[in-house]
Amino acid sequence: MGSEGGEKKALGWAARDPSGVLAPYSYTLRSTGADDVYIKVICCGICHTDIHQIKNDLGMSNYPMVPGHEVVGEVVEVGSDVSKFAVGDVVGVGVIVGCCGSCKPCSSELEQYCNKRIWSYNDVYTDGKPTQGGFADTMIVNQKFVVKIPEGMAVEQAAPLLCAGVTVYSPLSHFGLMASGLKGGILGLGGVGHMGVKIAKAMGHHVTVISSSDKKKEEAMQHLGADDYVVSSDPAEMQRLADSLDYIIDTVPVFHPLEPYLACLKLDGKLILMGVINTPLQFLTPLVILGRKVISGSFIGSIKETEEVLAFCKEKGLTSTIETVKIDELNTAFERLSKNDVRYRFVVDVAGSNLVEEAATTTS
Repeated sequence: MGSEGGEKKALGWAARDPSGVLAPYSYTLRSTGADDVYIKVICCGICHTDIHQIKNDLGMSNYPMVPGHEVVGEVVEVGSDVSKFAVGDVVGVGVIVGCCGSCKPCSSELEQYCNKRIWSYNDVYTDGKPTQGGFADTMIVNQKFVVKIPEGMAVEQAAPLLCAGVTVYSPLSHFGLMASGLKGGILGLGGVGHMGVKIAKAMGHHVTVISSSDKKKEEAMQHLGADDYVVSSDPAEMQRLADSLDYIIDTVPVFHPLEPYLACLKLDGKLILMGVINTPLQFLTPLVILGRKVISGSFIGSIKETEEVLAFCKEKGLTSTIETVKIDELNTAFERLSKNDVRYRFVVDVAGSNLVEEAATTTS
């Protein structure tokens, strides 16, 4: 099976203050345990939430911080009680790496809603050591929060599914929106939004992309397979959508009015919020009351749902649209992401970067 070990050294790229600038950083991983998996990181996707964290936009960042929560790697060691994985398996790690295990969400296999969840980075593990993310050479994770990557799925394609993919899949599953023939809207065409188009289309939905400009229309229609494209600032186009959609997945991570999108929903339609926004949103209640509409939120997905979305994408042959970068390009990638200058997800080639050579001279 494996053996427990002492503390291990890791090399990664960390932010040290709210400037968000990342630089090489060496640190000590928490001690491995009987249920732990020691993972050599192959690649890691970049999520917009990483920007909020490294820049302390939410006022709760702790430094030094190694971000990254779309991690794919190879198992190099397992604890004595690990039964799900073996050395050599290709696995994934997402947004959380711990939970209480006894609350209602945990007992319902919805551990992402546990009030005692432990984030994969910018958090503290049960032993008091800080958690650090996937822009590093290694991680140690409890087997409960590790998933197998389907055989034959490219690692760089799998990474965005561990956050962006499951974030879209989870509400569609929970709200019973997986049946063919539904009409859905995807608000915002970034990392999560582009996976929303692909997954909804694979479920047989008629998909409309709603965006602030027509810059991405050709890509949305021709490359991602969207059925319609509407510019939100065009009143005539928005009127055309009125009372027509079963749901809208709202991925926009900055302040925006909700009324224009509530008007697009039909009776019992659902506006599902996913963007992390640190300012209040407003809406007029008649837009909700007169259509029995629902404004809801959804947060990533469970481990079970992560396994489901990986299997779904493998079965349907879905791929993420990505741009691969080396780890020394992280700061440039974050700058570009903040300007929406990526189609549509950055994935860091950790294993192919000169991480050891670059980080070896920097210590915690």
